[in-house]
Amino acid sequence: MLGTDIGIDLGTASILVYIKGQGTVLKEPSVVAINKETRKLLAVGEEARSMLGRTPDNIMAIRPMREGVISDYRTTELMLKYFINKAVGRRLLRKPRIAICVPSNVTEVERRAVKDAALQAGAREVFVIEEPIAAAIGAGIDIARACGSMVVDIGGGTTDVAVISLGNTVESTSIKVAGDTFDEAIIRYMRRKHNILIGERTAEDLKINVGTAYPRETVTMDVRGRNLVTGLPKTITVSSDEMQEALQESVMAVVDAVHTVLEKTPPELASDISDRGIVMTGGGCLLYGLDKLLVERTGINAVIAEDAISCVAVGTGKYIEFVSSGALSAADYS
Repeated sequence: MLGTDIGIDLGTASILVYIKGQGTVLKEPSVVAINKETRKLLAVGEEARSMLGRTPDNIMAIRPMREGVISDYRTTELMLKYFINKAVGRRLLRKPRIAICVPSNVTEVERRAVKDAALQAGAREVFVIEEPIAAAIGAGIDIARACGSMVVDIGGGTTDVAVISLGNTVESTSIKVAGDTFDEAIIRYMRRKHNILIGERTAEDLKINVGTAYPRETVTMDVRGRNLVTGLPKTITVSSDEMQEALQESVMAVVDAVHTVLEKTPPELASDISDRGIVMTGGGCLLYGLDKLLVERTGINAVIAEDAISCVAVGTGKYIEFVSSGALSAADYS
């Protein structure tokens, strides 16, 4: 197999790999398990995620990405290399071109760290692009037009809000409130309200099954955690009404970020957005009722993109095609 073009959504919670002509070929958690003493890689992805909170002292299961940026460079490099090999195998005769995305407000140092990690992992050429641009391409928006489009990408570590026109960002913001923040809010609520300690995976299950940002018909879920008074396991029933209360502060931070960007958007582009609506991408946008809350607070229709979780990965992969066709300039993103 000759060299190929690969798009990587290097997310805080999960990593997705898109290959031209094949689509999204890999989606796994951004988790790595290593031996503390030898620094040897023991497990990556779903296998490592299953070890979170369950490892002995000599093994460490970590997320090398935090709030959208690299927190552990060496481990991120190993993780990237593992996933690239898993996605394309070792059959390549030529190193691949890789497009990789970052939050919209990362520093030049953070951008360079991502690029260097991809080069060390085996890329021959690396394009680093902003997540809202990738999300817009993946959602099917023609970003090259002289027309305003608004994208709200809610990932694991960051929420990126951007207004895009003529292939570039006009106004944007990135806040460190996203899917992981929702999970942390649920953990704090359970501790405060029920005196129960739950783990990240249980909090995520609550968010997915009964979490809500908007009033809904009440649904419940049984949850087991450790009673902080007795120290013993305890099972309680949690309702969606409680989850709405737990998540209120976090979801309002997302809404406020959207409102802030709209306030700064030039009038002509704001008019376009009012007509075309807001496109929501990323796993965090699947929280029940978040789109309805945005509509209520902004008065603008909000639409969840088809296959919202994969939008950034697909857009990142297709970006190289845009550059090759001349629709976008690589100079702004390399």
